Amino acid sequence: MSRLPNMTDRTSVPEASREAFDAVAGNRGGAVSGPYGVLLHSPELAIRGSALSNYVRRESDLTPVQREIAILTTARRFDAAVMWAGHVHLGRDAGVREEVIDAIAYGRDPSTLTDAEAEIVRYVRELFEHNRVTDTTYAALHTRLGDRGIVDLTGLVGYYAFVGTTLNAFEIEAPKGAPRLP
Repeated sequence: MSRLPNMTDRTSVPEASREAFDAVAGNRGGAVSGPYGVLLHSPELAIRGSALSNYVRRESDLTPVQREIAILTTARRFDAAVMWAGHVHLGRDAGVREEVIDAIAYGRDPSTLTDAEAEIVRYVRELFEHNRVTDTTYAALHTRLGDRGIVDLTGLVGYYAFVGTTLNAFEIEAPKGAPRLP
């Protein structure tokens, strides 16, 4: 159970925060989910976070597969159950291969993946494990994604680190029956 009320239904939101609820829902395809029901306890943070979410999830220079591989790797790093559950489904829908999902889930060496998949997994893992990325890892991914793409990917995983820490700090649980972290 969440440490703070998880206000995902408009009727559960205090009247003073309903405008923020509407703005968040508008930025997120009409729904308030994930960390946003708790973030609405700080309405301005919820609004600004949802605007960034909208950009990194829908408007960035990444393909859906690239985006979902990066998000899954971030979810695993933070052991964020809600993020993992949601993005396993979204990743499959986007075309992320089961082998990639399993390699991320179990922390396997990404060398068995395609270069395009492995480069993203390595980049995200290095960034979170060492707070830096090696020149080799950076160069490979930069060659593939270009300037805007590598900046968008870095911003994406930074945003999802915010999501993961929020989900974990407030103990927001994945729904019953959702894919679980190993």
